[in-house]
Amino acid sequence: MALYYNLVFGLLIVEMVFFTILSLPYPRNIRRTVLTTVSAPFRNEQFQIAIKCILGFILVLFIDSVNRVYSVTSELRAASPSGHQTTVTGIMNDRSEVQARRFYAQRNMYLCGFTLFLTLIITRTYSLVAELIATKDKLDAKKVESGSTDAAEDSEKIAALKKELAARDEDLEILKDQAKNLTKDYDSVATGVDKSGL
Repeated sequence: MALYYNLVFGLLIVEMVFFTILSLPYPRNIRRTVLTTVSAPFRNEQFQIAIKCILGFILVLFIDSVNRVYSVTSELRAASPSGHQTTVTGIMNDRSEVQARRFYAQRNMYLCGFTLFLTLIITRTYSLVAELIATKDKLDAKKVESGSTDAAEDSEKIAALKKELAARDEDLEILKDQAKNLTKDYDSVATGVDKSGL
């Protein structure tokens, strides 16, 4: 493998590690620290230009490898015997060499393609994680602000409910007393009617 493909492979490994770090479920404080640490170099304009140049170079390598895959595949089709079997070893060796070149061209195409694709995924994942942290911070700030007002509102509601409960308890006691008095009156009337009816 050529040196520049080794460098692309190294970049792919770094991207995979970075994506793993972004994807792990850290507590929010640790995640915020990791994002701040990782995003520090990207704030430098020279670093951003270098990264864009590297990604542009990888894109050129990807396009070149796609062209090589296409040309080697067409060469392989041209070298394959059409219809009849030939046992000439020169043709077989030539065909295996073309297949090896096709394998290397495909390997390089996949290597560059996955590196570019993972770059897009990491960019989107980073923005989503940063947005998630900001949203959770805003939500916590709202909870803290509304927590103090909610506590006052809750204590007022509790006091009002206690007064209402006390008023209903009084009404219940009054109804119980009335029911006892009505029962006594009914019993006295019922015994008076029984005595007069006999």
